[in-house]
Amino acid sequence: MLLRKEREQVVEYGKKLLDTGLVTGTFGNISIYNPDSNLMAISPSGMDYYKTEPEDVVVLTPEGEKVDGAAKPSSEYDMHRVFYLHRPDVRAVVHTHSTFATTLACMNWSVPAVHYGIAYAGKEIPCAPYVPFGTWELAVAAEKAVGDGFACLLGNHGMVAVGNSISYAFDTAQQVEFVSEMYYRCKSIGEPALVPEAQIEAVMKIFQTYRQR
Repeated sequence: MLLRKEREQVVEYGKKLLDTGLVTGTFGNISIYNPDSNLMAISPSGMDYYKTEPEDVVVLTPEGEKVDGAAKPSSEYDMHRVFYLHRPDVRAVVHTHSTFATTLACMNWSVPAVHYGIAYAGKEIPCAPYVPFGTWELAVAAEKAVGDGFACLLGNHGMVAVGNSISYAFDTAQQVEFVSEMYYRCKSIGEPALVPEAQIEAVMKIFQTYRQR
């Protein structure tokens, strides 16, 4: 099977999305890029994560050409492939509609360094403006917001996290949700004290070698 390992990981981490509460129902999507074959494996559109088999996972080129898989790819495949086209360090993308990250995205708020866990994403978690889902324009907006970091909120939509492995991208998605919840809770009672930028930069260096394999 073409990209067997990557397709099996998409299935595995799709179930983790549900198990950790990062998605509801069939929303959200995952992809993994294999640089040797220059192909990406992406979750199929609208399929139950617990019923998805590796054969259902779709294989595309970074240009969006379908190579293998009978199912339809996620409607957000552009938002995945844009990173593989322009970020050589990115090997996986996780997109979710997790509760607190999406709450802040609906406020169009970026998240400052309220907790050191934000260093998984960067110095902050920026929020991209609202753009209709499933469009190339959304992909461009997400890429611009992420910049050289690893995550952003998507205005009135959700969040996206990237990494040099599916493990790191998934960890980042979890940390984005955690930090978003902390920011939400802090803002409900006052203004949070922020971690100094120099301290966040130090943690960022540590996280780049933490749990990436």
